[in-house]
Amino acid sequence: MANLYTRENPILSTAEVEELQRWLRRRKTAQGLAFRAQIIVACAEGESDLKVAARLNTTRETVGKWRRRFLKARCDGLLDEPRPGAPREIGDQEVERVLSLTLESVPTDATHWSTRSMAKRCGMTQSSISRIWRAFGLQPHRQETFKLSRDPLFIEKIRDVVGLYLDPPERAVVLCVDEKSQIQALDRTQPLLPMRPGKCERRTHDYERHGTTSLFAALNTATGEVLGKCYRRHRSVEFRRFLDVIDKNVPAELEIHLVLDNYGTHKTALIHNYLLSRPRFHLHFTPTSASWLNQVERWFALITEKRIRRGTFRSTPALEDAIRQYLEAYNRESKPFVWTKSASEILDNLAHYCGLISDSGH
Repeated sequence: MANLYTRENPILSTAEVEELQRWLRRRKTAQGLAFRAQIIVACAEGESDLKVAARLNTTRETVGKWRRRFLKARCDGLLDEPRPGAPREIGDQEVERVLSLTLESVPTDATHWSTRSMAKRCGMTQSSISRIWRAFGLQPHRQETFKLSRDPLFIEKIRDVVGLYLDPPERAVVLCVDEKSQIQALDRTQPLLPMRPGKCERRTHDYERHGTTSLFAALNTATGEVLGKCYRRHRSVEFRRFLDVIDKNVPAELEIHLVLDNYGTHKTALIHNYLLSRPRFHLHFTPTSASWLNQVERWFALITEKRIRRGTFRSTPALEDAIRQYLEAYNRESKPFVWTKSASEILDNLAHYCGLISDSGH
């Protein structure tokens, strides 16, 4: 790029060189604009239209067209011209009014605006409101949930657990452990109607209960494999038995680091005494109200979506068999979840949310 311009014969100014380079480097630049920038760069190096066309696999006419456009309007000449069409009927003031009402008010008869109620309020069509909302990414009908942890050791626990994910200790295995309790064996009161062309699968809205089970699971953060066991009850006794399963399945020469939540069954005297006799177990607790920090929760979402939610089970053993089959199939092709956020990034994001809450007026 050094020979694009000279002091004696300025083909491109310094600002134009920087602008063209920016268009060529930036990944989000439109392909057409980047291609035109390539043409001008090649022409500025002294090549003829024919050579530039051959190098860029285009026609001589195309090279000449964009060379002339550049000579006439410089870099602005490479931009797309306005498309033909009817002029915009809704002005900036009307758009600003719609945005202000959407973000700063609610209708008198509802908790949020709809396209119809906003159209009636502003005297516009429903499609106009819909286009404005789409352009600014507004979806008043949607709502997400969150909860900030009040754990006094929140920062220390975040750094401890995330440190295990990003920099696990040597000669050790890191397991994310939790229980999915009260999984119901549900069967519909009438047979399912299978999916057909033009019709989705249909089922009755009511169901029959055939008992419950609890799934204890340990996710290996390095391999993605899951060790699971079903128990009919959910107590510290069952958790101790599951720790025995972990102890038997992890090679004796490896240390075991368990990431757990603060559920009461994890902290009873029975568990405390059990761990005293097994010093290779190391427990790392997530902050309260921060189950998202435990990777096994993501796996629970997978088994719920793929095997449990739409399953029909006429008995608890049938439900447990389905869970075991899913475990076997998952472990044959298991992959670890990739943790990307550092503890500092997580804390910065939470600080941002705290600022939003503080300024919300509630």
